[in-house]
Amino acid sequence: FFLLIENIFCIFPLRKKCFAGEIVLITGSANGIGRQVALKLAPLGVTLVLWDIDDEGNRETSRLAQQNGASRVFVYHCDCSRREDVYEQADKVKKEVGDVTILINNAGILIGKKFLDLTDEDFEKTLSVNFFSQVWTCKAFLPAMVACNRGHLVSTASAAGLLGLYRSSDYCASKSAVIGLMEAINSELYHGRKCGIKTTIICPYFISTRLSKGFKSRKPCLFPVYDPEYAASRIVDAIKKEKFYLIMPPAVYLLVCLISFLPRKVVLLLESYVQFPESMDEAYGRK
Repeated sequence: FFLLIENIFCIFPLRKKCFAGEIVLITGSANGIGRQVALKLAPLGVTLVLWDIDDEGNRETSRLAQQNGASRVFVYHCDCSRREDVYEQADKVKKEVGDVTILINNAGILIGKKFLDLTDEDFEKTLSVNFFSQVWTCKAFLPAMVACNRGHLVSTASAAGLLGLYRSSDYCASKSAVIGLMEAINSELYHGRKCGIKTTIICPYFISTRLSKGFKSRKPCLFPVYDPEYAASRIVDAIKKEKFYLIMPPAVYLLVCLISFLPRKVVLLLESYVQFPESMDEAYGRK
């Protein structure tokens, strides 16, 4: 209830974080939300560390960030789904840049197949990129934050982690796992008296990135498909205000509340109306 009021009516003003001097690592920074978040942070006095497997796209993000005012940008090739790669690149970052103070886990994939069409390899790949990558990065960088009781963990989850989406069983499972992981880590930090480490969980509806190219919302007034630049501005604002959850658009809150007590058949009708399966088939039913 507090989160609903806070996000819709904004009657509880929150203090804003100062980014100057922070070392910010962004996974999946070569395009989409990751790139836009990097560009929003660039003029705020941060050191940017960019991780992606798309080297060309990552270098372009670095160039644009420097044009936007970033003085220190470090680019690394990292396959976040591979534990060994994450730990190897993390060691390089610690030696060459320093201890990461803001970790933004953004890397993700969406295959878009129906459950029975997903191969075991598809499911494993989705979980590796969307969920286990965040396990490895948190394990790599959280100890330094705990040692000085200072830092910020930011995880891009999804409204799909709160709702079941058509053609997205693997994606929903991975994003739901991310939410559970960050909730548990936050609980452990609180009970360990490490309240200087903040946690922000991002749960957007569809964003017009490569993951959801071609999807059209059936009710754009209530469930708009956001532009990556706008989504990034909301994410940076949530980090500044040290919000625990950012769920957007606000109508997702209402839907989550409704499914907790409505009959299941009514919930399925609501979800079908919101998700527009025909549009999902059009967006994901291609090669």
